[in-house]
Amino acid sequence: MEEIRVSPDYNWFRSTVPLKRIIVDDDDSKVWSLYDAGPKNIRCPIIFLPPVSGTAEVFFQQVLALSGWGYRVISLQYPVYWDLLEFCDGFRKLLDHLQLDKVHLFGASLGGFLAQKFAEVTHKSPRVHSLILCNSFSDTSIFNQTWTANSFWLMPAFMLKKIVLGNFAKGPVDPKMADAIDFMVDRLESLNQSELASRLTLNCQNSYVEPHKIKDVAVTIMDVFDQSALSHEAKEEMYKLYPNARRAHLKTGGNFPYLCRSAEVNLYIQIHLRQFHGTRYAAISPEMVSAEELEVQKTNLSNNTTSLLFSDEVFTGVRAGQPVTHMRFTSSKLQPSNDPINSSWTKSSPALHLFLSRNYHNGD
Repeated sequence: MEEIRVSPDYNWFRSTVPLKRIIVDDDDSKVWSLYDAGPKNIRCPIIFLPPVSGTAEVFFQQVLALSGWGYRVISLQYPVYWDLLEFCDGFRKLLDHLQLDKVHLFGASLGGFLAQKFAEVTHKSPRVHSLILCNSFSDTSIFNQTWTANSFWLMPAFMLKKIVLGNFAKGPVDPKMADAIDFMVDRLESLNQSELASRLTLNCQNSYVEPHKIKDVAVTIMDVFDQSALSHEAKEEMYKLYPNARRAHLKTGGNFPYLCRSAEVNLYIQIHLRQFHGTRYAAISPEMVSAEELEVQKTNLSNNTTSLLFSDEVFTGVRAGQPVTHMRFTSSKLQPSNDPINSSWTKSSPALHLFLSRNYHNGD
């Protein structure tokens, strides 16, 4: 079984994208670590926030793919913060330091919760233009550990790691998911006691998202149909909280689809970001957007319509002998197409057209 940390893609990422360390607080021990790839003139990049067990490296496949398509991509590892407001203040200072305007946030699990809270806290002076919430939640009470949140700082590292590992998938999984779990365990081992304790504190201290404060933020909810740390009830609560959100479903992927189902996740991310092409909040270099697509986007903006919706239907294709999930592309003015490969929307993006040409098959 090939491990991710010795794979050519990961080695290429580590050798080509430098790790930056930035201090924005008065406390010099609070160091933000990040990978920043893609055109630096873009002021509204997509920023990735990891789960409790993750570091900035866990999104390396998104950094490589999206920056290769012309997007500016930043993957973060946050310093030790014990309070949500403290985190939001530090994150705001980081955006100021990087001279970023409003940003797009992709958050996995805890990262998704922090992304929502940051959008909520900054709603009077918005810093978040859109959200992609992967296997995330909106209320910490779902973990039933709010009463222990204030005692994590006392626990030794091995006990904290045991708590985190208890949420990892158990039983047989396919090789790619097994590799993803191994990689996340390796990343978990790299975190020290205070990093783990502070993340678990943020994950479990009594808090919930106030959706009315972020009602103007475009949201995509990404989740999986197989086993993950989130209960069915938690997923349903997210759907209720964001009734107008786009839903991006993966048939499989477990807790870490961005590692073991990266091609599908990257495609969903690109579809989410395309709605902002041709605007000041585009995360992509204008040179990478076709004239045809820009014209479509301008028309949609002038008509105040949405150019792309995710269908609730799920299609199953076959790639490398494994079941994968695809979405149906629909226009706000057209009926759903049975041939997403040859639609004008898809053909306007060579990367999307190539991916679907190789991988799309209608389900039986």
